[in-house]
Amino acid sequence: MLDRDNIFIILPYFSLLFIGLVMVASSSIYVSEDIYGTPFHFASRHIIFFVIGVFATIIALSIPSNLFLTLDWVILIGSFILLVALFFPGVGTEVNGSLRWIRIGPINIQPSEVSKLALVIYISGYCVRRLSDINTSLGFFRPLVVLALFGILIMSQPDLGSTLVIGALVIAILFFAGISFLQFSLLILLMAALAAVAIYLEPYRYIRFISFTEPFENFYGPGWQLSNALIGIGRGEWFGLGLGNGLQKNLYLPEPHTDFIFAVIVEEFGLVGGLMVIFLFALLVLGIFKTSIKALELGKLFQGLLAFGAGILIAIQVVFNIGVNLGILPTKGLTLPFISYGGTSLILFMFLMGLVLRINFENKTIK
Repeated sequence: MLDRDNIFIILPYFSLLFIGLVMVASSSIYVSEDIYGTPFHFASRHIIFFVIGVFATIIALSIPSNLFLTLDWVILIGSFILLVALFFPGVGTEVNGSLRWIRIGPINIQPSEVSKLALVIYISGYCVRRLSDINTSLGFFRPLVVLALFGILIMSQPDLGSTLVIGALVIAILFFAGISFLQFSLLILLMAALAAVAIYLEPYRYIRFISFTEPFENFYGPGWQLSNALIGIGRGEWFGLGLGNGLQKNLYLPEPHTDFIFAVIVEEFGLVGGLMVIFLFALLVLGIFKTSIKALELGKLFQGLLAFGAGILIAIQVVFNIGVNLGILPTKGLTLPFISYGGTSLILFMFLMGLVLRINFENKTIK
C-alpha cells in the first residue's frame, strides 16, 4: 500500500522499470536485427528477465530480513564459488575478450553481479557482529581480505569497473557502520592507487583512460563509443528526437541497449528526459536511505546497514554509468540499474529492491 514512507521508493522504482522496458525495445532494434535477424530479440528477453525479477522481488519481500543475517556467510561463499567456477574450462563464457558469464541453457549468469548483492548482505552482517571492534586493526582488516579476494577474481576476468564498484560499496558500508575518517580516507587512497596501477599496467586500459579526455581526436579508435554517445546526447537537445527516432543506435553507438542506453534516452527524450531519469534515481535512493535511517532508529542495525548498502550500490552504479555516457568518467562496462538490458543485473537489483521493501514493511509492523 502506498503511504508517505514508501511512495518515494515504489513510484520511482516502477517508473524506472517501465522506462527500461520501453528503452531496451527502442535502443536494441537495429543491433538485434543485425545479429539475430529480428528487431525484438533483446526486448523479448528483457521482458522475460523482468518477469523473473518480479518473482525475485516477491520472494525477497516474503523472507524475514533477519534470515539474511543468519545466511550471509552461505550467500558469500556461494557467490565466491560462482566467481571461481568462471575459470574452469568449459564453464565460463568469453565475450569480447572478457570471461564474465556462466551459460546455463539460454541464460547467462554474471557472477560479478551476484557478488555485489552478496557483499552488501555479508558486510552488513559483519558490521553487526563486529561492531564493537570494527575500529581495531583486526576488525578493520577482515572485511578487506574478503574484498581483496573478490577483487582479484573480478579483475582477472578482467572487469575493472565492477571491481571499483564493489570496492566503493564495501568502503561506504564500513564508513556508515562507524570506521574512523582516517581509515576511510586510507581506503579511498588505496583504491585510487590500485586503480591507477591497473590502468597503467594494461595498455588498452591506459589508452581508453587517455582517450576519454579527447574522444573526437580518436574518433575511429578508442574514442568511438564515447564520441557516438556524445553525438547522440547533443542531437537530443532539450526535448529529444522522439521515441524510436534516435540515429546513433543504428549501429553507430556500441552497446546502445546496455552500457550506453542513457545516451539513447537523452537523444530521444532530450535533456529534460535525461534529467527526469536522474531525478527518479535520486528520489529512489533518498527513499531507500530514509528506510535505512528508520530501521536504525528502531534499533535494527542489520536492516539499516542492508538498506543503506542497497541505496549506495544503486547510487554508485548510476554515477558510474551516467558519468561514462557523459564523458566524465573513462569507459567502463556497467549497466544502468533497472533500465539497461542484462538479465543478471536486472533480476538481482529487483531482488535487492524486494529486500528494501521488506525492511520498509518490517519498520512499520515489527518493533
